[in-house]
Amino acid sequence: MSRITVPSYETAPVASQPLLDAVKKQLGVIPNSFRVLALSPAALQGLLGLNGALAKALDLKTRERIAIAIAQSNDCDYCLSAHSYIGLNLAKIDEAEIALNRQGASAEPKANAAVAFAIKVNDERGKVSDADLAAVRAAGYTDAQIVEIIAVVAENIFTNLINIVAGTEIDFPVVHAAEAA
Repeated sequence: MSRITVPSYETAPVASQPLLDAVKKQLGVIPNSFRVLALSPAALQGLLGLNGALAKALDLKTRERIAIAIAQSNDCDYCLSAHSYIGLNLAKIDEAEIALNRQGASAEPKANAAVAFAIKVNDERGKVSDADLAAVRAAGYTDAQIVEIIAVVAENIFTNLINIVAGTEIDFPVVHAAEAA
């Protein structure tokens, strides 16, 4: 059971309802995570704005690989479940790749560099080494794309924290971070 209220569409603040409409239009449903965020129209708008902006930057597969790796690293079962589902069904990432992403890796060399760097940023709280930056650059990422990877990490840390604190009920096929990938 959620530790923070999960409003229905009807009980969400009026200012959040158009934002929830946009989520439903994009995903076909309004996941519990977005409904929790709807308690604060500002928080929901902030997340959706960042998510929309980043969708124009890094490709969906890269963003989902990073989201899966960060959710695993931060023990967020809600986000791991959601992004595993999105990875499989929307980004068309196969199960073997998702298992690698959960380990902070990828079978694709360029994606591997992005995921490994994202994990370093998360786990080291941004205190990455010059060698870490050199590795992601050597894989073909520009400094602008490195900033975008960091932004995807930050976006996912935010949703991980919301869902961990809230104890958001998982409304996707459940994946537990504690279970081996």
